[in-house]
Amino acid sequence: MANGRLKKIVLAAVTVLAVTGCAKEGALDVSSGVGVSVTRSGCPAVAVPDHTGDITIFNPATSTYASAIDVVANITNVRSTCNSEGARIYTEATFDIYALRTQPTGARTVTVPYFSTVIQGGTAVVAKRIKNVTLQFADGDYRATASGKAGSYVDASAARLPEDVIERLTRKRKPGDADAALDPLADPAIKAAVTRSSFELLVGFQLTQAQLQYNATR
Repeated sequence: MANGRLKKIVLAAVTVLAVTGCAKEGALDVSSGVGVSVTRSGCPAVAVPDHTGDITIFNPATSTYASAIDVVANITNVRSTCNSEGARIYTEATFDIYALRTQPTGARTVTVPYFSTVIQGGTAVVAKRIKNVTLQFADGDYRATASGKAGSYVDASAARLPEDVIERLTRKRKPGDADAALDPLADPAIKAAVTRSSFELLVGFQLTQAQLQYNATR
């Protein structure tokens, strides 16, 4: 369900900077050869996969008519912190959930599930956890808010690029060299190594198949 989004963010942890003594960032100093410096913290990119950032609850549950919408909740304000020191990299994501109900009469508690998933290389699920968040609607209120949190550990060795790949990416090339104008990431082997060492922490609502289909097709 998140393949489209994952492909977009799989290289999000790779930042390419110019190698230069005193030139501005983004400039290339060809006087001493051209290379790239790849700065990677190893911290997973954090995102909400497509179609999982909101949940719609119907009453009755079997209906998908607009007139049957009971509660709608959205994930927003996703923030993350990361500690990349040590043998294990810890990332924590926090987010807010805003909910709206159609009938404000009476106090009400609504519990919705959400997931956190660690993805390696854009496709491999390393870990997944499911938690619940509780929304409290006061009598007469249409709106309720709550907060969620997710954490993940990644082995630093798995997020580290091999030395030969780093050498290929950072090696200076002078004008006239056969590979002077070639992007190292265009090499399938280099791209695959970068992909393998890239991780994502994804958070979203744990939807039923019907809820996911509703989000994807509405």
